[in-house]
Order: sequence, then structure tokens, then C-alpha cells
Amino acid sequence: MRVALVHEYLNQLGGAERVLEALHELYPKATVHTLVHDRAKVGDTFKDWNIVTSIIERLPGGKKRYKWYLLAMPAAIESFNFNGYDVVISDASAFAKGIIVPPGTLHICYCHTPTRYLWSDAHTYPNEVRVPRLVRKVLPFALNYLRTWDRQAADRVDLFIANSKFVAQRIHKYYRRTATVIYPPVDTSKFSIAPELGNYYVMMGRLRPYKKFDLAIQAFNALNIPLKIIGVGEEEAALRKLAKPNIEFLGYDVDRSAVMSRALGFINPQVEDFGIAPVEAMACGRPVIAYRAGGALETVIEGKTGAFFDEQTWESLADTIIRLKPKQFNPQTIRQHAQTFDSTVFKKNIADFVDKAYAQYRSTGRVDTLSNP
Repeated sequence: MRVALVHEYLNQLGGAERVLEALHELYPKATVHTLVHDRAKVGDTFKDWNIVTSIIERLPGGKKRYKWYLLAMPAAIESFNFNGYDVVISDASAFAKGIIVPPGTLHICYCHTPTRYLWSDAHTYPNEVRVPRLVRKVLPFALNYLRTWDRQAADRVDLFIANSKFVAQRIHKYYRRTATVIYPPVDTSKFSIAPELGNYYVMMGRLRPYKKFDLAIQAFNALNIPLKIIGVGEEEAALRKLAKPNIEFLGYDVDRSAVMSRALGFINPQVEDFGIAPVEAMACGRPVIAYRAGGALETVIEGKTGAFFDEQTWESLADTIIRLKPKQFNPQTIRQHAQTFDSTVFKKNIADFVDKAYAQYRSTGRVDTLSNP
């Protein structure tokens, strides 16, 4: 079985890239197709892989300013040639699912979410994105074109895998497709329980508007409790201006286990499709304080591995932090729960799914939605 993998961009290291790494470990001979591979940003993470990039990378400013070519990305992703492959797995949150495979090739899409800025965030994204005023005026027309293409692209997928039940519901709503749920991989072996705790909370992720770092910063500004932030992103300068001295920005190149394992708790104020970072915190035995929505409802057990707040406001978050008693949570119990999302579980479920789908496709020439593992 000759397998190819497709990923939108190799220019950052986040949850989607961890999924790609796990898929590549399953299929180490797989060729990886991506729109842009920026080694300056990802270092040697993918150095030994067989990577095929699109024409966008070779256009002026293609690596650094790839968003300039947003309207060209559908054509770029469709240009990849998959002749000779048995199975193609697209690891998609935007364009990757839009590949065109030849007859006889099975296309499975591991979907992180239907493209956020086209569907769930369609009415907030134009106001949040930082672009010149003229671009902002024409942006709705560009997004309308991309939304039409995205819906057509979803029809090309033979089978969808969703990274959570929350995302499976969105796939059904926007694409009218059913999806099998296989949770993303968390390498729990890289995290451990610390012998003692610090006096701070922690938050981790890409510094983007929908991650709601500003909400957490407002809460901790008011509480004057130390908060450590792990991550980088386009909102960093604005967030630093908002933060008081009790809030520390650590960047991304830190020992995540060391920081999270000593935290009183992990802060998750955003709506995540799944949320790998909170599970990593739980692998350190630490409770999660999460907004009651999205993937957190599938990973956090209230009163056992964390607590929820009900209004997405800094006041509601602050109230929950005040009421939380971190030392009443059992770190071993929390870690055991996190291990149910371990990478080994993900790899077994993916391998079983792909093998079953490919066998069905070879014997019948078609595939039906497969049941959850």
C-alpha cells in the first residue's frame, strides 16, 4: 500500500503538525505534499522527509508572505499529482482536502475543522484579521469564492475522520458528510508529574485572536496571580502591552513539561476543536480550567480533571480561578485520564481505519462511513 500525506503549511509547530508527525511515523515512506515548507521556522523537524512543495513557495515572498496568494491556493493544492498512490491522507484544516486523486486512489481526510474563516468564524474573521483597509473591503468577496471551492472540495473526499465529536458535528453541518472520530495523538511519555508545585498558572498555544489570550490576561491582571504563557504568534506585541508584570511570556522554545507540571492549573478560555495542550497539561497531572464548549467537553471531566466556566468573559474565568482548589485534585487520576489520548491509541486507531477502508475500497470500488473505533 503506497501512501501519500498532504498538509497545508510546514511553517509552524502546533497540534496539526503533531498529527502529521504521528501519521508519518505510521507511514515513514510516505511523500508529504505541502503548499509551503519554511525551514527557517520549523528547523530540522522534517529534515529527513520526502517533501513536495507547491508553486506558491517559489513565488516572490511565497514562504514569508504566503497569505498574499490565498486565492491561488486552491489551484496550487489541486496541482499535486498522486498517480501511483493507493491511499492519500490529507491532514486538513483548510486547503489540503481539496486535492484531486486519480481513479483507484482512496482519499481519507483527517479533518481538524471545516475551514474556520470560511464557516464558523465567517462573520468575525474579516474584523479580526489585520490587513490594509482596501483588502478588508474586498475580503468578503474573496472568502465567498473560497467558501464555494471549499464546499466542492469536501465532496472529493472519500472518507472523513474528525478529531473530535465537536468537529464531526461541524463537518455534518457545513459539508453534509458523516465522519469517524479519532482523537489526535498526545505523547504523554514526554510529560510527568512534578514533586512540588509553583505559585502560577499556565496557558499555551499560538497567540491568535480566537485563542482568547487577552481574556486570560485580563483575568490575571485583575487577580494579580502569576500566569506563564507558552507560545508565539501575531498577537504577541498587543498581548504584551495588555499584560501586567505578573504575566510572563516564555516563547515556545521551553521545557513544556517542566513548566506545566509545576503549575497550579492550565487555562483554556477558547473554543478548541479538540485541544492537545490541555491534555498535555493533564498528562502532567494538572487540572484544566476550561470554557464550557468545544473539544474541552470531550477531554475534561468536571471535578475530576478540571473545572469549567460558563461565560466567555474574564470575570467568569476569574471567579472560577478563585474558587478552584488545585491541591484537591489527584494528579495520578488526571494523568491516567490523559493517557487515554496517547499517541499509541491514535496510531492503532488510524492504522485499523485505513486498513479496513482500503480493503473495502479494493474489493468493492467504494467505501462507506466506518464506525468509530
